[in-house]
Amino acid sequence: MNVKQISIPGYGKPHPVWQQAVQDSAPILLGLIPFGLTCGIMGLTVGLNPFEIIMMSVLVFAGVAQFIAITMIGSGIAFWGIVLTSLLVNLRYLLMGASLAPFTLKQSFPSQALLSFLLTDESYALTISRATKEGYSFVYHLWVSLPIYIVWILSTIAGVILGNYISDPLAWGLDFAMPATFMVLLFPLLKDRISFMVCGASALAAVLGSMFLPGKWYIIVSCLLATILGGILEGEKK
Repeated sequence: MNVKQISIPGYGKPHPVWQQAVQDSAPILLGLIPFGLTCGIMGLTVGLNPFEIIMMSVLVFAGVAQFIAITMIGSGIAFWGIVLTSLLVNLRYLLMGASLAPFTLKQSFPSQALLSFLLTDESYALTISRATKEGYSFVYHLWVSLPIYIVWILSTIAGVILGNYISDPLAWGLDFAMPATFMVLLFPLLKDRISFMVCGASALAAVLGSMFLPGKWYIIVSCLLATILGGILEGEKK
């Protein structure tokens, strides 16, 4: 079976797409580890047993939603309240999925289902960035997603195991690796007036929203604003 090849600057021969995907996702994995550790530790503090904590990461696989769910479980909030809150927090994935739909709809239904389950902020950022520059690749999309899933589960397990010894892994400052990585991915995409305007408006909305809106609504508001503003400006341009 032939594996599609791509060239990597600085190397003498082309590398398979999956290898490039794993290489691109490597810096992001470092930022995931403290969050996975914290997820495991927090689960223990609210009374969840190790199996429940690990299976949450295996089956839910949504970092922010998991943190919120664990906090709400510790507060004794009803199950349906936890489900509804998690759905609201994850509404941003509707926008990401719509953005990737022109590419993923060409895949088989099992492939679509798998990519939908594995979709994260990080895998979306890497996939859409490559699709913009070099074209979409199912292999690349899959292999930037799988390492994130695996490392999230392993770091959660590590948090469960080390829960009695590590009180606050985020105090190490490793959590900054995540936003720093996103900034590196974002800046090369800012190439014209429209992209700068959309980025600036959504950033302002996110900052103001985090100050005045409850919960994580600022994420949804800033995403919707960016989508609407980008559509309007692109339409005027055409």
